[in-house]
Amino acid sequence: MSTFKDLGLRPEIISALTELGYENPTEIQEKAIPQVIASTQDLKAFAQTGTGKTAAFSLPILEKIDLNNNQVQAIILSPTRELAIQIARNIEEFSAHLKGFRVAAVYGGSDINGQIRKLSKGVQIVVGTPGRTVDLIKRRKLRLDSVEWLVLDEADEMLNMGFKDELDQVLEATPDTKQTLLFSATFPREVDRIARNYMSDPMQIDAGKRNSSTDNVTHEYYVVTDRNRYPALKRIADINPDIYGIIFCRTRRETQEVADKLIQDGYSADSLHGELSQAQRDLVMNKFRKKTLQILVATDVAARGLDVDNLTHVINYKLPDQIESYTHRSGRTGRANSTGISIAIVSPGERRKLAPIERIIGKKFVQMQVPDGKDICKKQLLKLIDKVNDFEVNESQISEYLPTIQEKLEGLDRNELIKRFVSIEFNSFLSYYANAKDLNDLSRSKNERGDRGERGERGERRGRRNDENMSRFFINIGRKDKLNPARLIGLINEQAIAKNIEIGQIEILDTFSFFELDKNFTSETVDAFQKNDVSFEGRGVNVEITEKKRAGSRGGKRRSSGGGRSHRGQGGERKERRSKPAEDRGPKSMNTSGFGRSRKDRGGRRHS
Repeated sequence: MSTFKDLGLRPEIISALTELGYENPTEIQEKAIPQVIASTQDLKAFAQTGTGKTAAFSLPILEKIDLNNNQVQAIILSPTRELAIQIARNIEEFSAHLKGFRVAAVYGGSDINGQIRKLSKGVQIVVGTPGRTVDLIKRRKLRLDSVEWLVLDEADEMLNMGFKDELDQVLEATPDTKQTLLFSATFPREVDRIARNYMSDPMQIDAGKRNSSTDNVTHEYYVVTDRNRYPALKRIADINPDIYGIIFCRTRRETQEVADKLIQDGYSADSLHGELSQAQRDLVMNKFRKKTLQILVATDVAARGLDVDNLTHVINYKLPDQIESYTHRSGRTGRANSTGISIAIVSPGERRKLAPIERIIGKKFVQMQVPDGKDICKKQLLKLIDKVNDFEVNESQISEYLPTIQEKLEGLDRNELIKRFVSIEFNSFLSYYANAKDLNDLSRSKNERGDRGERGERGERRGRRNDENMSRFFINIGRKDKLNPARLIGLINEQAIAKNIEIGQIEILDTFSFFELDKNFTSETVDAFQKNDVSFEGRGVNVEITEKKRAGSRGGKRRSSGGGRSHRGQGGERKERRSKPAEDRGPKSMNTSGFGRSRKDRGGRRHS
């Protein structure tokens, strides 16, 4: 096995790596570092999440950087501010012994003047999000004409987030002679498109099977009805009292709702999504890294760049739209040679989505049964007893109180003391799960099905899409126009309808498509597309408000007859009832794992 010294790195870098505890390079590092040091050829590199991609591209750049030149020599683009901050932090650690070296992270949600001041002092490497990087270029505070290396980290995700224009603008500001390095954990079609548009005859490196899951991760799934999704989540958490994991949701709203429910039910949880300020995000992440928080509920984008090892579980509250996103999610656990479990909670109609994921990750999902109350109570009780048995007693602290305690408990024998102790700590669990229903029973009464009728699977899909906070729109372009979800999101973002507008379900059909947006911006959405005279691939774009899909409808073909303008403000929507998921409150989860659960311990942050 090779060492970092064998890869041709200078002693100062080797010394920093040794202090950080790095001994041997990973496969991607062993392949990429010598290639970047020895060649100026563009590079595409693929490796699983958690295998050290940041070191694979930053170490060779640090090896070749000119420390006597204070101009920006490398620009690293990442999709999120968390990832940008993490990359910059890693580079600072790797360069601890390089005198005269400086790195700056630039990202939105933070004071731009402070970032400008740091840039003005001279930095060799800039790590930035696309939006803030372009902003600084336009202000002429960031010059990239001396750049020798451009790194696109998670470039497919940047396209998915609609940053194509920003990528183009950054590329225009860099010299043609630069070396472009693309690193990704997944291999969707977008990566090929990036390579064609932004790279010149790139060399390709693969470390492990593309898009595959690490061997350290086990993949499980639970099948429940939609209304039992949250109760099933709670039982999964309760049967794993030592859980330290991330729950992934599809939207910001869903993320906040799930986190709020968990907090109200006494779990040590918090949320991470795009609507939080940078200060709030930093607070949440610091608590999670310190394990003050046991469960983090997050969106895919917000979780990019989380440098947290030893996660026991990743739970997909809802499966992502794109298969590659599942690989990113599951890659959060099973890192640094530890084992982990990736769980998917699916409705009966969503089981069909597992097979494509299995083909991509090269592993089979194992179906699990949602645990019943008896199993949960047994697991929690044994965990409590283990905690008591392993607890170290400080005799000096309690010795003066023992005579009084013994006097008060004099009439109770050993068995009676055990019974009362267990009852005090455990009665809430026992009473809550005493008559717990079987969540694995997928049969539903007519009242539960509501207007979904007999077609359970289609009803599940339709019910999932009928979010009362979303308006559904028709757009007259589809697959034949080379439209995909990422390009549609980019098209929506280009209209500047509102800052951080929430995008819901997307359906791409052959000649037309549907998408959902926050209903508070219904009229603004239709107006924006009409006012901007939008075109796509040479075809004029028409957007209209449409009714939400009914049970049994095919492709949502019904549209409001008068188009978007005649229904402005009301959206022309047919309001439909849907049963809300059961709150399933209580019991307050027992603090058997040592994680703080009080509101005071959670920092008292209120959720907006």
